[in-house]
Amino acid sequence: MTEYQHLEERLARDLGLERRPVAITSAATTPPGVPRFAGTVPSGCTFWRLASEGRTFYTVPSDHYNCAVGAYTHNIPLPPDREQELPDTLGFMTGIGYIRMEEVQGIPRLPATPAAVVYGPLGQTDVPPDVVLFAGPAARIMLLQEAAIRAGVAAQVNMLGRPTCMAVPAAIALGMVASTGCVGNRVYTDLEAGELYAVVPGRDLERVADEITTIVDANARLQAYHAERRERLSAL
Repeated sequence: MTEYQHLEERLARDLGLERRPVAITSAATTPPGVPRFAGTVPSGCTFWRLASEGRTFYTVPSDHYNCAVGAYTHNIPLPPDREQELPDTLGFMTGIGYIRMEEVQGIPRLPATPAAVVYGPLGQTDVPPDVVLFAGPAARIMLLQEAAIRAGVAAQVNMLGRPTCMAVPAAIALGMVASTGCVGNRVYTDLEAGELYAVVPGRDLERVADEITTIVDANARLQAYHAERRERLSAL
């Protein structure tokens, strides 16, 4: 069993994960031995869903062109005949009140354009991932965030929102981040209403995993403690 297979099994068991965590790695060259993605998708986060379902593959920049915002967060320039799609998309979003244009400059981005991006279930990766992306019920993500705090690797930022894909460069730069997701992401990934994201830098994953058991046990004891207090101190 590889290190990452063992980590995925530990995390899935301790956190009760139903979705497989996704390893995401930017590469300066196309990776040998990994199949190239074939087909077209409407968003970069669609690749998250495919990887969580069990597929391992790499993409090249052109595979991301259909998602102007996702291409922006991943520092992938659109070709000249499509570069207007980003201002058009942002114009639509600002026009309906979804964002303000001044917010755009604060959106995290990858520092450089990747030649390829490798996606796959954590347990199937052969290389250290840049980040590992988790999706699950809020109570499960809460435990993961508390473990990251205990490990000293949680980013000192508020929970991220739209666009969801900015959580990848944010985690690389800042540490473990949590994200509420956004409506587009939820459409493209089938994320359910009560589910959230956590993105852990690959460099910190083992440290977070080592704290999960302590956090899970502590929460179980606290749940019993608070349930008893509620019963004892409630007079409604």
